[in-house]
Amino acid sequence: MREVLKDLIDAVEAGHTVGLGTVVRTFRSAPRPAGASMMVDADGRAVGSVSGGCVEGALYELATGVIESGTPKLQRYGITDNDAFEVGLTCGGIIDVFVEAVSLKTFPELPGVGADVDADVPVAVVSVIDHPNPAWLGRHLVVRPDGFEGSLGSDRANHAVSDDVMGLLAAGRNTTLMYGPDGERRGDGMRVFVASFAPQPRMLVFGAIDFAAAVAKQGSFLGYRVTVCDARAVFATKARFPVADEVVVEWPHRYLQGQIDAGLIDPRTVICVLTHDPKFDVPLLEVALRHEVAYVGAMGSRKTHDDRMDRLREAGLSAAELDKLSSPIGLDLGSRTPEETAVSIAAEIISLRWGGKGGRLSHMDVRIHHVPLADADHEGAEHPNLQLEPAEE
Repeated sequence: MREVLKDLIDAVEAGHTVGLGTVVRTFRSAPRPAGASMMVDADGRAVGSVSGGCVEGALYELATGVIESGTPKLQRYGITDNDAFEVGLTCGGIIDVFVEAVSLKTFPELPGVGADVDADVPVAVVSVIDHPNPAWLGRHLVVRPDGFEGSLGSDRANHAVSDDVMGLLAAGRNTTLMYGPDGERRGDGMRVFVASFAPQPRMLVFGAIDFAAAVAKQGSFLGYRVTVCDARAVFATKARFPVADEVVVEWPHRYLQGQIDAGLIDPRTVICVLTHDPKFDVPLLEVALRHEVAYVGAMGSRKTHDDRMDRLREAGLSAAELDKLSSPIGLDLGSRTPEETAVSIAAEIISLRWGGKGGRLSHMDVRIHHVPLADADHEGAEHPNLQLEPAEE
């Protein structure tokens, strides 16, 4: 929903009712992830995408009908045996899309959600997408770290769902949860979709060199909030890193430890160490590898890497901690320029996030779109009612 949120809020605050279609579940090689949305406003304008073009025409007609009827609809789109090009996903995937009519009357809390997103305040929107009682469909619960507002239909459901959503919100995850009709944890009948709006994940780039400028551009392009840090004030300037959200002059390990102590580093954070100077990168990696983050990569030759590993072992890091280090940094793309190297680093971050192998798809017989490794690893352990996005169904 994030990509259409501003247009959505502008429309409803102007007093309009709009049709909103949101991907709530994916199967096989679906082109867009859960949470992707398309909006149809009162003037017939379409904003956003749920499939990259495969089913948008059919969804447009459905959303227009939902605006008129006010009745939400959970619709499945996918490849068909009879005609793969007739309202289907030619990639072979299947998506479930929840279509609802949104207005200030149906969702009065929406402007507050937009304000939270603009202010980088964590907030999640829960929507009832399936229920034996049609009156519950399309109801919303807005969940924040300090509580919730709105209602799904009962206090029991509100408290059960909000408790579970807290963990998803912290990780910025979108998914479907299953409950009994009144929010019973060990039951079925009610499905809700959770759209989490966590603050942007962070990319910390250490070492104010030309490679850092290219990596910062890639990080910003991928949606990270980028910080460049270096102890040398002459190099760490905003003029040299205009794309970075902030440029910090500080010893790298001190800055990172301070951010950790302030609670500003989370499991989505990626760290790129480009200093390849032991006096900077060894103390920094001591801190980074002892904290839970998504990625730690360090630049340098294989000789530099071997020396760095020896120093880190001498500093007391365990084998498990050292295994977290991606060094030399990046995927093997044959990169030479700073820009090419930045692409290889970004490719490695994406690969580790989604479980890709980095090979040529034309030489492989594997699915194109992967399940996030975080979801695959949890297997529903956090929440017994978690419905993971299946690889095949």
